[in-house]
Formats: sequence, structure tokens, C-alpha cells
Amino acid sequence: MIVKIEELLKEVEGLQASDMKEVEALRIKFLGKKGAVNELMANFRNVPSEQKKEVGMKLNELKTKAQNKINALKEQFESQEEDFDELDLTRSAYPIKLGTRHPLSIVRNEIIDIFSRLGFCIAEGPEIEDDWHVFSALNFAEDHPARDMQDTFFIESHPDILLRTHTSSVQTRVMEAAQPPIRIICPGRVYRNEAISYRAHCFFHQVEALYVDKNVSFTDLKQVLLLFAKEMFGADTKIRLRPSYFPFTEPSAEMDISCNICGGKGCPFCKHTGWVEILGCGMVDPNVLDANGIDSKIYSGYALGMGIERVTNLKYQVKDLRMFSENDTRFLKEFEAAY
Repeated sequence: MIVKIEELLKEVEGLQASDMKEVEALRIKFLGKKGAVNELMANFRNVPSEQKKEVGMKLNELKTKAQNKINALKEQFESQEEDFDELDLTRSAYPIKLGTRHPLSIVRNEIIDIFSRLGFCIAEGPEIEDDWHVFSALNFAEDHPARDMQDTFFIESHPDILLRTHTSSVQTRVMEAAQPPIRIICPGRVYRNEAISYRAHCFFHQVEALYVDKNVSFTDLKQVLLLFAKEMFGADTKIRLRPSYFPFTEPSAEMDISCNICGGKGCPFCKHTGWVEILGCGMVDPNVLDANGIDSKIYSGYALGMGIERVTNLKYQVKDLRMFSENDTRFLKEFEAAY
């Protein structure tokens, strides 16, 4: 019997199974009512008295090892079943390549970070707006070209409801609800009825800033613009302001920066001028302040606005605006080291 037990011990040590069905078959073979261990137990009474102690110890060892081995196999398959239950069977069977942070998000966050350090808070508003907040409250004349269907997406059943053409509508909502001092930055998506091409799109992204308080001057605006340009494009960046016109600011200006590719020496990107246009700005028109419930005799302010796509192009030289909205992970992979 000792020899038989030794053979079974070796067999137990090498037990393997491919599924729970095989584990159960092994349990029956070794530990079942008619299994090998119970058969040896039944024959134990025929063992000579002088061998009973040794055989009994070996028999107990066999039973213990068989139970432990079968329990271990059972736990192995039970844990595999639990892991399988946690799988998302709706996922693709092949690895999906992931992209990175979108370049527009990278630049947007950089702009917000710069203005946040200057004390500006983020303000947001609805993308579906009314005529008052987008145009009338910002001193747009009734016959202003921006109201034309060629520029603006109007809701057909509600002529006064439209998709905002700029984030200045957020500024009007803030001015209506709060009194100065107001220092906000308004990032968001805007819409214009334009043909889609490599240089234009029907939607794009803007960041606008507004500061209203007592004794705000154009000098304050210029200093903020210079600091922003140096933080965004490098310490050697220079700026220049050119007179311009916007309905909601007076005086108004457009700001150029020294070309960050050629350093202002002239190249094809800056059309050999050494300068690249980046944003529009100006002092808030008193009519806008009064229309939004702020006394223009006491308060003054400045506003500025820029296209995030424009700034992104200046930083990364993306040639085709359509690439920003195509969600091509190959394009996004190019910006892995940008944040």
C-alpha cells in the first residue's frame, strides 16, 4: 500500500486542468466516494499492525495534498471567471491608438494661464444667443454687415436667436449682472457662415478679455498686450498697434507681433514685413457701458479678442485649419511634447 500511496502522491503533485470541468473530474477521481483516497481508506483495515502508523500518516498526507491541489486549481479558474466578468465586451478586440492633448486646448490653456496670473477670471456663456447680447448691446448698428445672413447663423423660426459670432456676448452678460471692477477672460467656440477651406471654417475658437474699472487707460491695455506677447511667444517678441475700427471699442486697434519665425527680418510667413497680425483691441465704447448698466462717466475699460486657431498657427505653423476638427490621431501625435 505504501508503494501505491507514493505513486498517487507523485500524480497529485503533477495535476493540471484546462477548465472547471476537468477540475471536477479530478476531485471525483481522488476524493469522491469511489475515489482513490476512499478506496485506500477502506483497505486500511487489512494493513498489518506494525505498518498502520506509517501507512496512516502517508494516507493523511495524500488526502491533504489532493484536497489542496484541487482547491488551488478551482480557485485559479474561479479568479479567471471573475476577471472575465469585468471585461468590457463592447470594446474593440484590437488595440486602439490614442492621441494627445489637442493643440487648440494646449494654446487655450496657455492663454488662460497668462491672463489668470494678471488677475482675470474665466467667464462663460451660451453658444445659442439672442441679437441683443451679440449685437445691439455691443453698439452694432441695425444695418451692420455682421447681421447679414452671409456672416451669421440665425435660427430660421426665431430671427432674433442665433449662434454667437464672437464671445463678446459673454462680456455683455457679465456687465449686465455685475458692477465694476470687472476683470474677465472669455474663451469659447463661435460660429460664422463662411465657406470651409484651408484658411477659414464655419466654427472656430476665441478668447476675449474685458477689464472695467475707474481710471482704466489705453496705457494699461498696451502693457497687458506686451506682457501677453512676451509670455506666449518669447521674451524677444515686439508688438505694434495699428488704428482700426470695431463697433464696441473706441479708440480701436489691431495688434501685430514681430514674426516669431524670422525674428522680424522678413520671411514668406509674414509676407516679408516682419510682422504678423494676432488680435484686435481697444477701449470699451461708452455706449456699450451705458447699454449694459454701467455709468460711463465713472468707469472706463478695455477689451481685446483673439482667435485661438490664429495663435496656434503662429506657434506651430499648422497650414490647414480643417486639421483642427478632423480628429486625426496622427495629427494629434505631433503635439505630444507640447504640454
